[in-house]
Amino acid sequence: MSDITVSGVTPGRTEHPTSTAEVAEIMRAAAAAGESVIPTGAGTKLGWGNPPTSADILLDLSALDQVSEHASGDLIATVGAGMPLARLNEHVATAGQRLALDETVPGTTVGGALATNTSGPLRMLAGTMRDLLIGVTMVRADGVVAKAGGKVVKNVAGYDVGKLLVGSMGTLAVVTEATFRLHPVPQSRRWVSVAARDAAHAAELTQAVLHSQTVPSGLEVDATAGGVRVDVLVEGRPEGVAGRTAVLSGLLPGAETSERPPAGWDRYPWDDTTASHVAIKVTFRLSGLADVVEASGELGLRGSAGVGVAYVAVSADRDIAEIQAILARLRETTGRHGGSAVVLDAPGAVKEQLDVWGPVPALDLMRRVKHEFDPDHRLSPGRFVGGI
Repeated sequence: MSDITVSGVTPGRTEHPTSTAEVAEIMRAAAAAGESVIPTGAGTKLGWGNPPTSADILLDLSALDQVSEHASGDLIATVGAGMPLARLNEHVATAGQRLALDETVPGTTVGGALATNTSGPLRMLAGTMRDLLIGVTMVRADGVVAKAGGKVVKNVAGYDVGKLLVGSMGTLAVVTEATFRLHPVPQSRRWVSVAARDAAHAAELTQAVLHSQTVPSGLEVDATAGGVRVDVLVEGRPEGVAGRTAVLSGLLPGAETSERPPAGWDRYPWDDTTASHVAIKVTFRLSGLADVVEASGELGLRGSAGVGVAYVAVSADRDIAEIQAILARLRETTGRHGGSAVVLDAPGAVKEQLDVWGPVPALDLMRRVKHEFDPDHRLSPGRFVGGI
């Protein structure tokens, strides 16, 4: 029996494949036996989502950690799902390139980032995993190996399948390999940070940056009980960065500049090494930033003001009625601004008393997609929205 839990559920056993062929063999055997399978990489986000309704096999993909191709001239790389994001970037950095995806949880693997669609400040520059993913190799629930997408940026055949897999919490297929679009490593980086008077002022500063010609790579807001800060990242050639930094300093009176990131940059506002928090992701139209910051109250939030995605941490030691009220307040506010509030992680005893996903548009369609990919519902059953 595994000593690892998935949202408090202990899998029956752990399998450790070292290739796509071995994953396919395990999946065929599991299908024949009617066993459920939960894929994982480094296990950093196994607490996210709903507890699985069944967990016969934990499929540890950490050994699928090789770079099978790095075509630096085409700015692409194909890597195993178990490859840590940090190690991938170390590898492609030798060619002056990077996968422009922040490692918001230390140790995150390619497959884990794909399954949960994690992103950080750089999503303003390059988009999310959905935008960077070119193709995948996957193993279906019945053990059949399939491919989607291509190996060059302009080849988008089958790319919609890749989009479906991103953020699906391992409920549709087991991704064993992925091909990504890369970006050049910038020659220069500089952060411009300024304290805002309040939430409304932070929203004004954010709009000023968005309507400027500074082309930031990241535009973040960090609200705490001590105040609200706006942080802007500009990247590129040294002379261009210097010029844009000067423009930003004029737009943001009192701003400070640094070649080092501000505290908390590209990290969630909670400690991933403990289980003492309720982690909430909020999304909203940019026009709703001030209202969402206000709704977070004394808890504060941190996230991408420039794209309307942020995160709130609530102490799990609070009374459950208080936590439910906070979640309801965030959902009401984000809902008014075209967004949502989703509980990413929480201790099991707390999570079972919360509606983790909240209202989900097109749930019937998502259930039909699940049935097409996994008709027996054996892949990460119950972890995703609506018990998918």
